[in-house]
Amino acid sequence: MNNRKNERHQVLESGTILFQGSKIDCAVHDISVGGAKLEIDADIVIPDSFDLLMRNECGKQRCHVVWRKQARIGVAFS
Repeated sequence: MNNRKNERHQVLESGTILFQGSKIDCAVHDISVGGAKLEIDADIVIPDSFDLLMRNECGKQRCHVVWRKQARIGVAFS
């Protein structure tokens, strides 16, 4: 059963997580109007809120983390 509010589309795009002057590369695996699934280096600590810069039409999105599992995080766009 899928409880998502918006349909997600599988993609593989590069992105950059921006917070407090830091820039962390990530891979965007799924994306919807309301959020995305990101893959990061498992050793990097990502805050609960940050900006996500994508090189496509989405541009920069304000995000907050809704789940974490090893090197993947699910975010909702604010």
